[in-house]
Amino acid sequence: MDNFKDKIRKQFNELTKKEKLVAKYIVDFPKEVAFQTAKQLGIASNTSDTTVIRLSYSLGYSGYSELQKEIQATLLQESSPTTDPIEDFRSTTKSLKDINLIQYVIEHDSAYIRATLEQLDYNQYKKAVDLLIASEKRIVIGFRSSYGLANWLTFSLNIVVGDTLLYRGEIEDANYILSQIDDKTLVVAISFPRYTQETFSFVKAAKKKGAMVLAITDDKLSPIGQSADISFTVVAPAPIPLKGITPTFALLNLLVTSIAASQETKVQKRMEEYDQTSDEFFPFTKNTKWG
Repeated sequence: MDNFKDKIRKQFNELTKKEKLVAKYIVDFPKEVAFQTAKQLGIASNTSDTTVIRLSYSLGYSGYSELQKEIQATLLQESSPTTDPIEDFRSTTKSLKDINLIQYVIEHDSAYIRATLEQLDYNQYKKAVDLLIASEKRIVIGFRSSYGLANWLTFSLNIVVGDTLLYRGEIEDANYILSQIDDKTLVVAISFPRYTQETFSFVKAAKKKGAMVLAITDDKLSPIGQSADISFTVVAPAPIPLKGITPTFALLNLLVTSIAASQETKVQKRMEEYDQTSDEFFPFTKNTKWG
């Protein structure tokens, strides 16, 4: 399958003069384009966002978002080993001990984490942290492959700021929860392909009640991304639920760590209350020697 460079090379002569300017810029500066909006790319190439979108269509993409995702994936592959040891293992009789899977995972996960965090818009990131702290109620939602991420985030937010609920779908009274939502509520929605309709439906209903929405997804044009007030995208190749789990946790950990750093006194009080409750309830074993 042709990548974006191959498509540009094959169709370059058929492009308009302005489209050629954009295409040449993409080939010359793919690392910059990987995190530029269509408007930013238009300015950088001395054209316009309209030309960028037209070029995407001319190259056979559904839009600029799809083209940009391919550029990101290509850069990640180029920064990683040229051969995939897992594929090698499938096609040979080598044993796992002959394949440096540890180094492979380290390099790939590090690349995905770096790409995900380096593309963050600082103002949006700061706004997200402020909202997570200031909101009176927080509701986290994530189904299927996103459930583990949502569960961890809910647990962590309850330690540092409290008043965070994990929405679990059918076992919850959705009508009651929605009736308690107002403009002081923040909904954090985690959604990756295949996108779950219930996540989108809940977010849509919550917005009608005045809630702000923070989305963690793979594409700003995803169903959740389009409905969110703030949207963070995870950069990783498909399937995102498998390849993107590490950078997603890194992103969530960044948000939780930022909250702790921003509200040290408040967080310390929350943690002390949490520890005290744990001692009173005593659900854990004490650190004593067994004899």
